[in-house]
Amino acid sequence: MISASLVKELREKTGAGMLDCKKALEANNGNIEASIDWLREKGISKAAKKADRIAAEGTAAILIEGNDAVILEVNSETDFVAKNEKFQTLVQTLLKAIIKSEAKTLEEAMTLPTSEGTIEELITQATATIGEKLSFRRFDKVTKMDSEVFGEYIHMGGKIAVLTVIDGTSEDVAKDVAMHAAAMRPNYVKIVDVPAEEVEKEKAVLTEQAMNEGKPKEIAEKMVQGRIQKFYKEICLEEQPFVKDGDVNVKTYVKNHGGEIKAMYRYEVGEGIEKREENFAEEVAKQMNM
Repeated sequence: MISASLVKELREKTGAGMLDCKKALEANNGNIEASIDWLREKGISKAAKKADRIAAEGTAAILIEGNDAVILEVNSETDFVAKNEKFQTLVQTLLKAIIKSEAKTLEEAMTLPTSEGTIEELITQATATIGEKLSFRRFDKVTKMDSEVFGEYIHMGGKIAVLTVIDGTSEDVAKDVAMHAAAMRPNYVKIVDVPAEEVEKEKAVLTEQAMNEGKPKEIAEKMVQGRIQKFYKEICLEEQPFVKDGDVNVKTYVKNHGGEIKAMYRYEVGEGIEKREENFAEEVAKQMNM
């Protein structure tokens, strides 16, 4: 028995009709990921991947000191708290503690000292003071070479933060690439960075899609070669048409300025965290009946 909530979830992720979603789930024993692929193969859904449901509030921030940089995300329950001065001070304290450390993991970072105790103790104290659950979700500490530059871009006051590392060019070019990444949401820097299993899965879906269009297998396989290049243009930073000049891709833009992209870190607040759905009318009714 396929539940209505499962059908609703698949519909939100793919944009397909309710009946099509129900058929997909029935054909795949209720497996959401398999149902997404099934809908794509039938040409009903063109979603390249399941949509991230932006849920948690908070901020993503960057601190650069010389050849070191830190990018992190700290979450709160509401956007109101994320803009709170105490919350922003907490974020800055975390950045300063991490950039001076050798911490590699979140567990190690939580034990780092600050003027008010460890980071873990500081977050506990801030949670009690501010009155909302706060969560230090993730961070990356990056060290560049002297020939490399950092590119930094913060969008919408910390909703998206992007840090790039580019060799042989200027900070302006590196920032342009960071701004591009903020807008275009690449998952990888280069084609070689895409996991083989992800490419094979995409090829299988595209082949089935082409054959469902009535194409012979040999023709379908040739079509897939062209379509997989389009796939790379969607998910790889270097292959994407540059937002400021669509005639060249990002790799060419950077190369034309004497550079090469070494790394890209893109944090979007709350990505991948399921949002708790609330019905405001029901909540009011419950309060009135208490």
